[in-house]
Amino acid sequence: MTRWGSKYETLIFPFLTLFLSIILFGSITAIGKKEKYGKNNEKVMVVGNCSLLLLNGMTYFFLYLDFNQVRNLSFSAIDINQLLFGLLGVCLVVIGNIMPKVRRNSLIGLRTRWSMKNDITWKASQRFGGITLMIVGVLMILIVIFMKGIACLLCSMVLLILVMTIDIIYSYRIAKKYGTNQQH
Repeated sequence: MTRWGSKYETLIFPFLTLFLSIILFGSITAIGKKEKYGKNNEKVMVVGNCSLLLLNGMTYFFLYLDFNQVRNLSFSAIDINQLLFGLLGVCLVVIGNIMPKVRRNSLIGLRTRWSMKNDITWKASQRFGGITLMIVGVLMILIVIFMKGIACLLCSMVLLILVMTIDIIYSYRIAKKYGTNQQH
């Protein structure tokens, strides 16, 4: 189905991205003031920037399609799944590199009730989660290079679900191993 629309509809995604970025950075600033460690805010900002990279990628993709009046998406050089999961793969590599350096906080990291028990479980969970996210990020980039469409979507989603499950199980096992000793 096709329809005619106002040319101002093209501005929905850029304004949505702007609105979400204001909310994201506002919440990061508000939560950062409550945090005990000020350096965590810099790492949180990197994660926020990765989120905005995904939103901006979608925005540019839709604007490109709109301004070039692409009617059949199969003739597009890159499809939306490749774009989104490629950007997500890059973001996962960046976030995976940051995770082991993040102290316990209320916003980012592998935050399960088990990883939050003490500093030992937090550090071990973040280190393991960071490594698995970097591996998944690289694998996702490879998937994007070799697959398109629904195959790209399915493989990427299975990979994400698998890594989340493995990371959660690891944080549970590490919490059982080190107990609830509180170390700050």
